[in-house]
Amino acid sequence: MPRRVEIGIVVSDKMNKTRVVELIRVKSHPLYDKVIKKKKKVYVHDEKNESKIGDKVKIIESRPLSKLKRWRLIEVVERIKE
Repeated sequence: MPRRVEIGIVVSDKMNKTRVVELIRVKSHPLYDKVIKKKKKVYVHDEKNESKIGDKVKIIESRPLSKLKRWRLIEVVERIKE
């Protein structure tokens, strides 16, 4: 089974080698056709501590790395303007 690859925004970088990334999914309601945003926060392993709050990152699903971490950072797609 292929591993999921997602793009999300870093919302916390307070932990060492761990980031909290928010994944936003836009979906249309099947009956009412209203557009619904679903948000999910996931813990991501960032080995080099290269991402900061506000960065757009690409992550991949992986084996369990700790109690909560199930994703790894592939790359920083877009850095936040400082």
